[in-house]
This record gives sequence, C-alpha cells and structure tokens, in this order.
Amino acid sequence: MAAVERAIAEFDCRGAQAPPEDVLRGFEPAVLRGIAGHWPLVRAAKDSPHQAVDYLGRFQRQPAPPVVATVGPPEIEGRFFYTDDLQGFNFRREKMPLGTVLATLLKYLPDPAPPAIYVASTTVDTWLPGLRGENDIDLGDRGPLASIWIGNRTRIAAHQDLPDNLACVAAGRRRVTLFPPDQLRNLYVGPLDFTLAGQPVSLVDFARPDLARFPRFAEALRHARTAELGPGDAVLIPSMWWHHMEALESFNVLVNYWWRRSPAWMDTPMNALMLAIMSVRDLPPAERATWQEVFRHYVFEPGEATDGHIPEAARRVLAPLDDSRARELRARLLQRLNR
Repeated sequence: MAAVERAIAEFDCRGAQAPPEDVLRGFEPAVLRGIAGHWPLVRAAKDSPHQAVDYLGRFQRQPAPPVVATVGPPEIEGRFFYTDDLQGFNFRREKMPLGTVLATLLKYLPDPAPPAIYVASTTVDTWLPGLRGENDIDLGDRGPLASIWIGNRTRIAAHQDLPDNLACVAAGRRRVTLFPPDQLRNLYVGPLDFTLAGQPVSLVDFARPDLARFPRFAEALRHARTAELGPGDAVLIPSMWWHHMEALESFNVLVNYWWRRSPAWMDTPMNALMLAIMSVRDLPPAERATWQEVFRHYVFEPGEATDGHIPEAARRVLAPLDDSRARELRARLLQRLNR
C-alpha cells in the first residue's frame, strides 16, 4: 500500500489497569501501548507460540464445542476475499475443535507459504471460560462482549462495525489501517447483502491498490491512520471507523471488546438502510427529495419544530423511545412487512 504518513494517536498505558476514560468516551481512534502487557497470555506468547497454545489449552471447554475456522489456499496470501466475479469466496469455513486449529497453526509455523487459517470473533467466555479471570481489561460499566481471534498471516478487508471496539494484541504483531466514516465513497465498498462475514467490505486490495480501477482510493489514503501493534498493545476503533487488519506473523492472537453507547433495545441502523433502499431509493427524484426532507425533519434533525406543537402525552413514537415503545414499534413494522 502507498505510504501513509499520519499515525494513530498513542498513549503509554503500561501498568495501567484501565484505558484513559476520556479516550474511551471520545470518537477518535487511539493506540494504547502496553495496556495488556501484564496478561499471562501475552507473557506466554512472548516466550513462544507453543507456550501460548499450552496456556490457552488450560481454558478450553471439555468436551470442546467446535469453532468455525476460515481456511484458504496459500495462493490467496492470507487475503480472505471474493472470487474475481464477486459471486463466491476464495475461502471455505470448517467446524473443528479449537485445539485442532491451534495444533494446525503450530504445524505450519516453519512453512513459508501455509494455507491461511483464521478463527474469527469467537466468544471468550463460551469457548475459553476462565481466561478473562487472568487476562482482561477494565472497561467499567460498559458490559462489553469479549471475543478472541486466532490465525496466521491474514488480511481482513476494510470494513465498519457498529460497536466501539478495543482490540488487544495478545500474540504476534498486527498492522491496523483506519479511515474516518466519511471516507465511504472513496473505499469502493462491495455488496451490502452478500458479504464475507456480515459487514460490507472495501474491494481495494491494500497490498496492491489498483488506482486505475479505484482512483478515489488515493484520496482515502490522505485520511488514513496507521499503526503497528505488538503483544500487549491495543487499538481503540470508534464506532463506524473503517479498519483494515493485517496479521504479520505466523501465529497471532487478538482479544477484542465490543460495546455500544446506545440502549440495548436499539436496532442496527443497517436494517433501516436496507428498508430505505427497498422503499425510498428508487422513487422518482422529486418524491425521493421529499422523503429526504422527511428524514431530515424526523430522524437527523429532530427538535422543537418536529414535535413541540404536540402535547407530550400524545407524541407516541415521536417521544423518546424506551424498551417498551421499541417493542411495540418493532411488532407494528413486522406486521406491515409481512402483510
């Protein structure tokens, strides 16, 4: 990838029990150096991949439920992606015990061109109960979901996630490249409803960007931020920041924490986007402009002009939502969609 000059802001968190609260509350990415350096898993991984695997083995559930491993041939060079026609994928998914995945990774350590192997987003408390008792980050009352990611040299296409994300490198090294949410048009995003792992991704190969095919990517690079993370380091990726993750060694482990700043009853905005594509996008231009104003009035700029003239007790869906009102609204929408 072309050189990126702007680094992600860094904070020295060695010896800290928790990330700086002002960093967590902000909306800018940050590298937290050494925040997980005290983890026994990190210390084991610094000794060797074998030590890290032995340590993880202490926490595997018995009998062990299978994990989903993503596997690709050596020819993809770790880049899990579509086939050339975007009609399929260049990898397969297999269910197998986590211990089998770990043993296979150790087997291929000396191989210069191994198959790409990746266990993604596996819930720590389900598959490795007890691990967080010795390896955890204090995030206060945020109640995050902790997941583990294990593999060899892999490249994960740039994508967005709705939750905030604190990604901690436990073994190996990773290079992270971030883009602000407003770089959407410059990242050439692929299909919304046929994705590699749930989120739409950039079609640009960051290792070999084709600027003739994707010329606006050059503008995206002007806004990119990058960092290389070692064992014990973490990166805070705020909600909806685009991120490209590259694992740089033959054995890599990452533990991440996801949390949302919105109430649990709130649905994902992606569902609203898909409904808008279905019901608004293809209207005649004048009608679409009318609905753009309706969305501005009720969704993007609500205020006194929206509902101030309606008595509070009569505002219903225009009033602040809560779990009960959200359930009623969801039921009404489902009824309309299924008619």
